[in-house]
Amino acid sequence: MASLLCTLQDHRDDVNCCALSDRFLASCSGDKTVRVYSCEDFSELRFSPLRAHAYGVHCCCFSSCGRYLASCSTDARTIIWSTSTGAAVATLEHPARAPVRVCAFSPDARCLLSGASDGTVAIWDVTSKTLQRCAKVSEGTVLACCFSPCGQMFVTGSTLGELHLWTRSVGPLHTQREAHDLGVNCCHFSPQMSLDGQTIKFRLASGGQDNQLRIWIISQHATTGYEMSLLYTLSAQSAPVLSCAFSFDGQLLVSGSVDKTVTVYDANHGELVHTLTQHDRYVTACAFSPCELMFASGSMDKTVNIWRIGDGNAQASEPLKTSVQESVGLRGRVLRKIKDLRSSLLDSDSPDEFLCPITRELMKDPVIAADGYSYERDAIESWINTPNRSSPMTNLPLQTTILTANRSLKMAIQRWKSSQ
Repeated sequence: MASLLCTLQDHRDDVNCCALSDRFLASCSGDKTVRVYSCEDFSELRFSPLRAHAYGVHCCCFSSCGRYLASCSTDARTIIWSTSTGAAVATLEHPARAPVRVCAFSPDARCLLSGASDGTVAIWDVTSKTLQRCAKVSEGTVLACCFSPCGQMFVTGSTLGELHLWTRSVGPLHTQREAHDLGVNCCHFSPQMSLDGQTIKFRLASGGQDNQLRIWIISQHATTGYEMSLLYTLSAQSAPVLSCAFSFDGQLLVSGSVDKTVTVYDANHGELVHTLTQHDRYVTACAFSPCELMFASGSMDKTVNIWRIGDGNAQASEPLKTSVQESVGLRGRVLRKIKDLRSSLLDSDSPDEFLCPITRELMKDPVIAADGYSYERDAIESWINTPNRSSPMTNLPLQTTILTANRSLKMAIQRWKSSQ
Protein backbone atom coordinates (compact mmCIF):
# COMPACT_ATOMS: atom_id res chain seq x y z
CA MET A 1 0.00 0.00 0.00
CA ALA A 2 1.24 3.49 -0.91
CA SER A 3 -0.13 6.32 1.25
CA LEU A 4 0.12 10.03 0.48
CA LEU A 5 1.70 11.83 3.44
CA CYS A 6 1.80 15.41 2.21
CA THR A 7 1.52 17.64 -0.84
CA LEU A 8 3.81 20.66 -1.15
CA GLN A 9 2.56 23.49 -3.37
CA ASP A 10 5.22 26.19 -3.07
CA HIS A 11 6.78 26.31 -6.53
CA ARG A 12 5.43 28.80 -9.06
CA ASP A 13 6.42 26.74 -12.10
CA ASP A 14 7.04 23.13 -13.16
CA VAL A 15 8.86 20.95 -10.63
CA ASN A 16 11.78 19.46 -12.57
CA CYS A 17 13.49 17.32 -9.95
CA CYS A 18 13.37 16.29 -6.30
CA ALA A 19 15.88 14.65 -3.99
CA LEU A 20 15.90 13.13 -0.50
CA SER A 21 18.60 12.78 2.14
CA ASP A 22 18.13 11.20 5.55
CA ARG A 23 17.07 14.63 6.90
CA PHE A 24 15.95 16.81 4.01
CA LEU A 25 13.77 16.95 0.92
CA ALA A 26 14.77 19.25 -1.93
CA SER A 27 12.89 20.23 -5.08
CA CYS A 28 13.83 22.49 -7.98
CA SER A 29 11.75 24.22 -10.59
CA GLY A 30 11.44 26.34 -13.69
CA ASP A 31 10.80 29.22 -11.28
CA LYS A 32 14.62 29.37 -10.78
CA THR A 33 14.47 28.24 -7.15
CA VAL A 34 15.50 25.25 -5.07
CA ARG A 35 13.31 24.62 -2.02
CA VAL A 36 14.46 22.60 0.98
CA TYR A 37 12.23 20.94 3.61
CA SER A 38 12.69 18.98 6.80
CA CYS A 39 11.81 15.29 6.53
CA GLU A 40 10.45 15.37 10.09
CA ASP A 41 7.35 17.45 9.33
CA PHE A 42 7.92 18.67 5.74
CA SER A 43 8.16 22.29 6.87
CA GLU A 44 10.33 24.51 4.69
CA LEU A 45 13.72 25.43 6.15
CA ARG A 46 14.35 29.03 7.20
CA PHE A 47 16.90 29.67 4.42
CA SER A 48 14.66 28.25 1.68
CA PRO A 49 14.06 28.95 -1.16
CA LEU A 50 17.58 29.09 -2.57
CA ARG A 51 17.83 31.77 -5.25
CA ALA A 52 21.04 32.02 -7.25
CA HIS A 53 20.24 30.55 -10.66
CA ALA A 54 19.40 32.95 -13.47
CA TYR A 55 17.22 30.45 -15.37
CA GLY A 56 15.14 27.38 -14.58
CA VAL A 57 16.73 24.68 -12.40
CA HIS A 58 16.72 21.23 -14.03
CA CYS A 59 18.15 18.91 -11.40
CA CYS A 60 19.13 18.72 -7.73
CA CYS A 61 20.84 16.03 -5.65
CA PHE A 62 22.23 15.47 -2.16
CA SER A 63 25.67 14.16 -1.29
CA SER A 64 25.67 10.83 0.55
CA CYS A 65 26.87 12.52 3.74
CA GLY A 66 23.98 14.99 3.52
CA ARG A 67 26.23 18.04 3.96
CA TYR A 68 25.82 19.28 0.42
CA LEU A 69 23.02 19.88 -2.06
CA ALA A 70 23.83 20.47 -5.74
CA SER A 71 21.63 22.08 -8.37
CA CYS A 72 22.14 22.77 -12.08
CA SER A 73 20.46 25.08 -14.55
CA THR A 74 20.04 26.44 -18.03
CA ASP A 75 22.37 29.23 -16.87
CA ALA A 76 25.28 26.75 -17.39
CA ARG A 77 26.06 26.68 -13.68
CA THR A 78 26.08 23.92 -11.09
CA ILE A 79 25.86 25.27 -7.55
CA ILE A 80 26.86 23.41 -4.39
CA TRP A 81 24.91 24.50 -1.31
CA SER A 82 25.48 23.88 2.38
CA THR A 83 22.50 22.06 3.88
CA SER A 84 23.21 23.55 7.30
CA THR A 85 23.19 27.22 6.27
CA GLY A 86 21.77 27.35 2.74
CA ALA A 87 24.87 29.23 1.58
CA ALA A 88 26.31 28.61 -1.87
CA VAL A 89 29.75 27.12 -1.16
CA ALA A 90 30.71 26.80 -4.83
CA THR A 91 29.45 27.97 -8.21
CA LEU A 92 30.77 25.76 -11.00
CA GLU A 93 30.41 27.11 -14.53
CA HIS A 94 30.33 24.56 -17.33
CA PRO A 95 33.45 25.00 -19.48
CA ALA A 96 31.51 25.45 -22.74
CA ARG A 97 28.82 27.61 -21.11
CA ALA A 98 26.25 25.03 -22.22
CA PRO A 99 22.99 24.57 -20.29
CA VAL A 100 23.46 21.91 -17.60
CA ARG A 101 20.60 19.40 -17.50
CA VAL A 102 21.59 16.85 -14.86
CA CYS A 103 24.02 16.41 -11.95
CA ALA A 104 25.01 13.60 -9.56
CA PHE A 105 27.39 13.16 -6.62
CA SER A 106 29.70 10.16 -6.40
CA PRO A 107 28.92 7.81 -3.47
CA ASP A 108 31.97 9.08 -1.55
CA ALA A 109 30.84 12.69 -2.17
CA ARG A 110 34.29 13.60 -3.49
CA CYS A 111 33.18 14.16 -7.08
CA LEU A 112 30.24 15.88 -8.72
CA LEU A 113 29.18 14.97 -12.23
CA SER A 114 27.22 17.34 -14.49
CA GLY A 115 25.83 16.67 -17.96
CA ALA A 116 25.10 19.40 -20.50
CA SER A 117 23.08 20.05 -23.63
CA ASP A 118 26.21 20.11 -25.80
CA GLY A 119 26.80 16.40 -25.10
CA THR A 120 29.61 16.92 -22.59
CA VAL A 121 30.04 15.92 -18.96
CA ALA A 122 32.14 17.75 -16.41
CA ILE A 123 33.61 16.10 -13.31
CA TRP A 124 34.33 18.42 -10.41
CA ASP A 125 36.35 17.86 -7.26
CA VAL A 126 34.00 18.74 -4.40
CA THR A 127 36.75 19.51 -1.87
CA SER A 128 38.78 21.88 -4.04
CA LYS A 129 35.78 23.03 -6.13
CA THR A 130 37.87 22.62 -9.28
CA LEU A 131 37.24 20.97 -12.65
CA GLN A 132 38.86 17.56 -12.97
CA ARG A 133 37.78 16.76 -16.48
CA CYS A 134 35.33 17.76 -19.20
CA ALA A 135 34.71 15.34 -22.05
CA LYS A 136 32.34 14.80 -24.95
CA VAL A 137 30.19 11.73 -24.30
CA SER A 138 27.36 12.13 -26.83
CA GLU A 139 26.28 14.03 -29.92
CA GLY A 140 22.93 14.62 -28.23
CA THR A 141 21.90 16.37 -25.01
CA VAL A 142 22.92 14.54 -21.83
CA LEU A 143 19.67 14.15 -19.87
CA ALA A 144 20.68 11.36 -17.47
CA CYS A 145 23.71 10.38 -15.44
CA CYS A 146 24.45 8.43 -12.27
CA PHE A 147 27.37 6.81 -10.46
CA SER A 148 27.52 3.11 -9.71
CA PRO A 149 27.30 2.20 -5.98
CA CYS A 150 31.03 1.40 -5.96
CA GLY A 151 31.73 4.87 -7.35
CA GLN A 152 34.29 3.66 -9.87
CA MET A 153 32.10 4.15 -12.95
CA PHE A 154 29.12 6.13 -14.13
CA VAL A 155 26.43 5.96 -16.81
CA THR A 156 25.18 8.67 -19.14
CA GLY A 157 22.05 8.72 -21.29
CA SER A 158 21.16 11.18 -24.01
CA THR A 159 18.57 12.24 -26.55
CA LEU A 160 20.17 9.82 -29.04
CA GLY A 161 18.84 6.84 -27.05
CA GLU A 162 22.17 5.27 -26.07
CA LEU A 163 23.49 4.38 -22.62
CA HIS A 164 27.23 4.81 -22.12
CA LEU A 165 29.27 3.32 -19.28
CA TRP A 166 32.43 5.23 -18.28
CA THR A 167 35.27 5.01 -15.82
CA ARG A 168 35.51 7.78 -13.24
CA SER A 169 38.13 9.43 -15.47
CA VAL A 170 35.67 9.28 -18.44
CA GLY A 171 37.27 6.28 -20.09
CA PRO A 172 34.79 4.26 -22.22
CA LEU A 173 33.73 0.89 -20.82
CA HIS A 174 30.57 -0.07 -22.72
CA THR A 175 27.93 1.38 -25.04
CA GLN A 176 24.37 0.07 -25.15
CA ARG A 177 23.03 1.29 -28.47
CA GLU A 178 19.29 1.81 -28.96
CA ALA A 179 18.67 1.40 -25.24
CA HIS A 180 15.57 3.55 -25.72
CA ASP A 181 14.09 4.58 -29.04
CA LEU A 182 13.93 8.40 -29.41
CA GLY A 183 16.03 9.09 -26.31
CA VAL A 184 16.97 8.31 -22.70
CA ASN A 185 15.36 10.60 -20.11
CA CYS A 186 16.59 9.14 -16.80
CA CYS A 187 18.70 6.44 -15.20
CA HIS A 188 19.48 5.22 -11.69
CA PHE A 189 21.67 2.49 -10.21
CA SER A 190 20.30 0.18 -7.54
CA PRO A 191 22.30 0.72 -4.32
CA GLN A 192 22.75 -3.06 -4.09
CA MET A 193 25.36 -5.03 -6.01
CA SER A 194 26.15 -8.75 -6.00
CA LEU A 195 29.23 -10.94 -6.40
CA ASP A 196 29.05 -14.10 -8.49
CA GLY A 197 32.44 -15.75 -8.49
CA GLN A 198 34.76 -13.28 -10.21
CA THR A 199 31.86 -11.23 -11.57
CA ILE A 200 30.35 -8.16 -9.90
CA LYS A 201 26.80 -7.41 -10.98
CA PHE A 202 24.95 -4.10 -10.83
CA ARG A 203 21.35 -3.25 -11.67
CA LEU A 204 20.57 -0.10 -13.63
CA ALA A 205 17.13 1.35 -14.39
CA SER A 206 16.53 3.65 -17.36
CA GLY A 207 13.46 5.40 -18.76
CA GLY A 208 12.92 6.78 -22.23
CA GLN A 209 10.84 8.45 -24.86
CA ASP A 210 9.64 5.01 -25.99
CA ASN A 211 7.33 4.80 -22.90
CA GLN A 212 9.53 2.04 -21.48
CA LEU A 213 11.18 1.60 -18.09
CA ARG A 214 13.98 -0.95 -18.30
CA ILE A 215 16.14 -2.78 -15.79
CA TRP A 216 19.62 -3.78 -16.98
CA ILE A 217 22.27 -6.03 -15.50
CA ILE A 218 25.79 -4.63 -15.81
CA SER A 219 28.38 -7.35 -15.25
CA GLN A 220 32.00 -6.57 -14.45
CA HIS A 221 34.17 -9.60 -15.17
CA ALA A 222 37.65 -9.95 -13.75
CA THR A 223 39.11 -10.89 -17.15
CA THR A 224 36.55 -10.21 -19.90
CA GLY A 225 35.50 -6.68 -18.96
CA TYR A 226 31.97 -5.27 -18.94
CA GLU A 227 28.71 -6.58 -20.34
CA MET A 228 25.20 -5.13 -20.25
CA SER A 229 22.07 -7.26 -20.61
CA LEU A 230 18.36 -6.47 -20.39
CA LEU A 231 16.58 -7.99 -17.40
CA TYR A 232 13.08 -6.47 -17.62
CA THR A 233 11.10 -4.12 -19.86
CA LEU A 234 8.31 -2.51 -17.83
CA SER A 235 5.45 -1.07 -19.87
CA ALA A 236 2.78 0.04 -17.41
CA GLN A 237 2.99 3.68 -18.50
CA SER A 238 1.52 4.88 -21.78
CA ALA A 239 3.78 7.87 -22.43
CA PRO A 240 7.50 8.78 -22.10
CA VAL A 241 9.10 7.88 -18.77
CA LEU A 242 10.75 11.01 -17.36
CA SER A 243 12.15 9.84 -14.00
CA CYS A 244 13.05 6.69 -12.09
CA ALA A 245 14.60 5.70 -8.77
CA PHE A 246 15.41 2.54 -6.81
CA SER A 247 14.56 2.24 -3.12
CA PHE A 248 17.46 2.18 -0.63
CA ASP A 249 17.29 -1.63 -0.42
CA GLY A 250 16.94 -2.13 -4.17
CA GLN A 251 13.64 -3.98 -3.79
CA LEU A 252 11.37 -1.33 -5.32
CA LEU A 253 11.57 0.89 -8.39
CA VAL A 254 9.46 4.02 -8.90
CA SER A 255 8.95 5.96 -12.13
CA GLY A 256 7.12 9.07 -13.33
CA SER A 257 5.65 9.64 -16.77
CA VAL A 258 4.11 12.06 -19.21
CA ASP A 259 0.87 10.10 -18.72
CA LYS A 260 0.66 11.79 -15.24
CA THR A 261 1.14 8.54 -13.32
CA VAL A 262 3.63 7.34 -10.75
CA THR A 263 4.29 3.61 -10.89
CA VAL A 264 5.92 1.42 -8.24
CA TYR A 265 7.41 -1.95 -9.24
CA ASP A 266 8.83 -4.95 -7.48
CA ALA A 267 12.35 -4.60 -8.89
CA ASN A 268 13.26 -8.25 -8.32
CA HIS A 269 10.39 -9.68 -10.37
CA GLY A 270 9.49 -6.77 -12.66
CA GLU A 271 5.92 -6.70 -11.37
CA LEU A 272 3.71 -3.63 -11.01
CA VAL A 273 2.80 -2.94 -7.37
CA HIS A 274 1.10 0.48 -7.44
CA THR A 275 -0.13 3.04 -9.98
CA LEU A 276 -0.64 6.47 -8.40
CA THR A 277 -2.70 9.10 -10.21
CA GLN A 278 -2.73 12.11 -7.89
CA HIS A 279 -0.72 14.43 -10.16
CA ASP A 280 -2.59 16.57 -12.72
CA ARG A 281 0.26 16.96 -15.24
CA TYR A 282 3.48 15.24 -16.34
CA VAL A 283 5.40 13.56 -13.49
CA THR A 284 8.93 14.83 -14.04
CA ALA A 285 10.68 13.68 -10.86
CA CYS A 286 10.81 10.91 -8.30
CA ALA A 287 13.29 10.08 -5.54
CA PHE A 288 13.44 7.55 -2.71
CA SER A 289 14.67 8.23 0.80
CA PRO A 290 18.13 6.70 1.41
CA CYS A 291 17.03 5.10 4.68
CA GLU A 292 13.30 4.23 4.54
CA LEU A 293 10.48 3.32 2.16
CA MET A 294 9.39 6.88 1.55
CA PHE A 295 9.62 8.67 -1.80
CA ALA A 296 8.76 12.00 -3.40
CA SER A 297 7.28 12.73 -6.80
CA GLY A 298 7.33 16.08 -8.58
CA SER A 299 5.21 17.29 -11.47
CA MET A 300 4.52 20.01 -13.97
CA ASP A 301 1.42 20.70 -11.86
CA LYS A 302 3.91 22.58 -9.58
CA THR A 303 3.47 20.16 -6.67
CA VAL A 304 5.62 17.64 -4.82
CA ASN A 305 3.89 14.62 -3.27
CA ILE A 306 5.48 12.62 -0.45
CA TRP A 307 4.53 8.95 -0.25
CA ARG A 308 5.13 6.09 2.15
CA ILE A 309 5.14 2.43 1.13
CA GLY A 310 3.49 0.11 3.65
CA ASP A 311 0.98 0.75 6.43
CA GLY A 312 2.88 3.82 7.66
CA ASN A 313 2.15 3.16 11.33
CA ALA A 314 5.75 3.72 12.40
CA GLN A 315 6.12 7.28 11.13
CA ALA A 316 3.03 8.17 9.21
CA SER A 317 0.17 8.16 11.69
CA GLU A 318 -2.89 10.34 11.20
CA PRO A 319 -1.85 12.84 13.91
CA LEU A 320 1.43 13.38 12.11
CA LYS A 321 -0.34 13.91 8.80
CA THR A 322 -2.59 16.48 10.44
CA SER A 323 0.32 18.35 12.04
CA VAL A 324 2.20 18.33 8.74
CA GLN A 325 -0.75 19.82 6.88
CA GLU A 326 -1.24 22.47 9.55
CA SER A 327 2.42 23.43 9.58
CA VAL A 328 2.68 23.68 5.84
CA GLY A 329 -0.73 25.31 5.51
CA LEU A 330 -0.32 28.03 8.14
CA ARG A 331 3.00 29.33 9.41
CA GLY A 332 5.06 27.97 6.53
CA ARG A 333 2.74 29.40 3.91
CA VAL A 334 2.69 32.84 5.51
CA LEU A 335 6.48 33.02 5.60
CA ARG A 336 6.81 31.84 2.04
CA LYS A 337 4.21 34.26 0.76
CA ILE A 338 6.15 37.12 2.32
CA LYS A 339 9.23 35.99 0.42
CA ASP A 340 7.32 35.54 -2.81
CA LEU A 341 5.93 39.07 -2.64
CA ARG A 342 9.45 40.33 -3.09
CA SER A 343 9.34 38.88 -6.59
CA SER A 344 7.45 40.46 -9.42
CA LEU A 345 3.71 40.15 -8.83
CA LEU A 346 3.08 40.87 -12.47
CA ASP A 347 5.21 37.95 -13.68
CA SER A 348 3.64 35.49 -11.25
CA ASP A 349 0.15 36.25 -12.55
CA SER A 350 1.10 36.31 -16.22
CA PRO A 351 -0.49 33.86 -18.67
CA ASP A 352 1.96 31.06 -19.35
CA GLU A 353 2.12 31.83 -23.09
CA PHE A 354 3.47 35.31 -22.25
CA LEU A 355 6.46 33.89 -20.37
CA CYS A 356 9.76 33.08 -22.07
CA PRO A 357 10.35 29.29 -21.86
CA ILE A 358 14.01 29.93 -20.95
CA THR A 359 13.80 32.71 -18.35
CA ARG A 360 10.18 32.11 -17.24
CA GLU A 361 9.75 35.90 -17.20
CA LEU A 362 7.27 38.12 -19.02
CA MET A 363 8.59 38.73 -22.53
CA LYS A 364 9.40 42.26 -23.67
CA ASP A 365 10.75 41.50 -27.15
CA PRO A 366 9.36 38.09 -28.18
CA VAL A 367 10.82 36.39 -31.25
CA ILE A 368 10.04 33.13 -33.03
CA ALA A 369 12.89 30.64 -33.40
CA ALA A 370 13.27 27.86 -35.97
CA ASP A 371 11.53 25.38 -33.64
CA GLY A 372 8.31 27.42 -33.86
CA TYR A 373 8.40 28.57 -30.21
CA SER A 374 8.57 32.17 -29.00
CA TYR A 375 11.33 33.38 -26.68
CA GLU A 376 12.68 36.62 -25.22
CA ARG A 377 15.19 37.85 -27.80
CA ASP A 378 18.14 38.25 -25.42
CA ALA A 379 17.56 34.81 -23.89
CA ILE A 380 17.38 32.85 -27.15
CA GLU A 381 20.31 34.79 -28.64
CA SER A 382 22.44 33.82 -25.64
CA TRP A 383 21.25 30.23 -26.01
CA ILE A 384 22.10 30.14 -29.72
CA ASN A 385 25.58 31.49 -29.04
CA THR A 386 26.49 28.26 -27.23
CA PRO A 387 28.06 25.43 -29.31
CA ASN A 388 24.95 23.30 -28.79
CA ARG A 389 22.35 25.25 -30.81
CA SER A 390 19.52 22.86 -30.04
CA SER A 391 15.94 23.86 -29.32
CA PRO A 392 15.37 24.64 -25.61
CA MET A 393 11.92 23.04 -25.95
CA THR A 394 12.50 19.97 -28.14
CA ASN A 395 16.28 19.38 -27.79
CA LEU A 396 16.40 18.94 -31.57
CA PRO A 397 18.96 20.89 -33.65
CA LEU A 398 17.82 24.34 -34.78
CA GLN A 399 17.88 24.33 -38.58
CA THR A 400 18.59 28.06 -38.66
CA THR A 401 19.52 30.74 -36.15
CA ILE A 402 17.29 33.34 -37.79
CA LEU A 403 14.85 34.93 -35.34
CA THR A 404 11.57 36.54 -36.40
CA ALA A 405 9.91 39.25 -34.31
CA ASN A 406 6.57 38.06 -32.93
CA ARG A 407 4.73 41.37 -33.14
CA SER A 408 1.27 39.92 -32.52
CA LEU A 409 2.45 38.32 -29.26
CA LYS A 410 4.18 41.54 -28.23
CA MET A 411 0.96 43.49 -28.79
CA ALA A 412 -1.04 40.90 -26.84
CA ILE A 413 1.39 41.19 -23.91
CA GLN A 414 1.15 44.99 -23.99
CA ARG A 415 -2.65 44.86 -24.02
CA TRP A 416 -2.64 42.46 -21.09
CA LYS A 417 -0.23 44.65 -19.12
CA SER A 418 -2.46 47.69 -19.74
CA SER A 419 -5.49 45.78 -18.46
CA GLN A 420 -3.68 45.08 -15.20
